[in-house]
Amino acid sequence: MNPQQIAIALWTLVVKEIKRFTRIWPQTLLPPSITMTMYFIIFGNLIGSRIGEMDGYSYMDFIVPGLIMMAVITNSYSNVASSFFSNKFQRSIEEMMVSPMPNWVILSGFVLGGMVRGLGVGLIVTVVSLFFTRIEVAHPLLTVFVVVLTAALFAIGGFINALLGKKFDDISIVPTFVLTPLTYLGGVFYSISLLPDFWQGVSMLNPILYMVNVFRYGFLGVSDIPVGWALAAVLAFISVLYGVALWMLKHGKGIRS
Repeated sequence: MNPQQIAIALWTLVVKEIKRFTRIWPQTLLPPSITMTMYFIIFGNLIGSRIGEMDGYSYMDFIVPGLIMMAVITNSYSNVASSFFSNKFQRSIEEMMVSPMPNWVILSGFVLGGMVRGLGVGLIVTVVSLFFTRIEVAHPLLTVFVVVLTAALFAIGGFINALLGKKFDDISIVPTFVLTPLTYLGGVFYSISLLPDFWQGVSMLNPILYMVNVFRYGFLGVSDIPVGWALAAVLAFISVLYGVALWMLKHGKGIRS
């Protein structure tokens, strides 16, 4: 395929993915908005008013970046996992595999589609947060950069989950038993400086902690961990997972459900 044909194939896949989740927006875009609104009301207003400040900011301001990031992570991951597994289940992925499209185009198409949903939901949650607090972004470029990287990372993770899954129940195992606990323990609702030294060290093993803290640094200018190291870790994770996903796709690992 020449560059123009590759661009058309990639664009077609991305548009297909976007149309898929926007067509059923009451199931894909509306529930996260309602859920995050509940978080803002319960944790931000009701509980936050009793907690007071966290790292020099009101509790509502402190949790806003974490909640936005949580929405981006969950939706980027779930969109690709469910979409690609559906293509596996319906055997339509086999048609893509025998087409002239390079494997990286197939992978990138699904990943970009998942990123669009994740970032779209993140934007919706950001708008919702404006009803509860005033957002001031300390480092706009860093904020955008890290949220795009995070969406890409978890979209690739969702792709690998779909490749490994053998039935629809397998798609929910990782988000339920791995992704959700890591997200809640990733500093969304608290600063790890409040934890004893031992648990601070344990928290450092959680990759989501790095993303949440860099994103919070972009908003508020405060972070529990060095920003440079966190960005390097995210880029390393993306490189490794993209390579693994591409290798699995190239060798047909998990294509047959």
